[in-house]
Amino acid sequence: MSASSHQESESEAATTPSGRRRYVLFGFFAVLSIVLDQWTKVLAREALKGLDPRSPRVVIDGFFNLRYSENSGVAFGMLQQMAGGRIFLTVMAVGAFALVIYYLHKTPAYATRLHVALGLIGGGAIGNLIDRVQYGKVTDFIVWHYKQHEWPAFNIADAALCIGVGLMVLDMILTKPETAKST
Repeated sequence: MSASSHQESESEAATTPSGRRRYVLFGFFAVLSIVLDQWTKVLAREALKGLDPRSPRVVIDGFFNLRYSENSGVAFGMLQQMAGGRIFLTVMAVGAFALVIYYLHKTPAYATRLHVALGLIGGGAIGNLIDRVQYGKVTDFIVWHYKQHEWPAFNIADAALCIGVGLMVLDMILTKPETAKST
């Protein structure tokens, strides 16, 4: 197949109902994760910001609390002390989103799980990017813990990113690689 006919078939696939489906799924899950993330962060800033961090709101005693924190690093508080981190992390988020869009365009129309995963990853990246641009840091408020172990505070965008990556790993495990066609 020539390069021009390959490009034509890709653009045709994007305009067919099954080709458009990848963008609809991606868009739905990206927008859903952004809206839920931003809405819950507004609620966290209003209801939790002034509370003493040593006295979180208990949701499930011994397992799940809500506690306000601000994170200038990446997910789960990593890289908070990095010099020039805000600009670096903003550029990285924009670049990651561009790669997600590129990868989405290259996925087969039938790869539903992958389209959902990319939507969650894209939405999570944009959710935290909005905070980083608007506030210079990300609002975190979800805290899981068990006995003495406490997971670092996170937010809905972080959860969407993790679930999206998990779905991508699941897709790699469950999807059989295409066998080379004999010529």
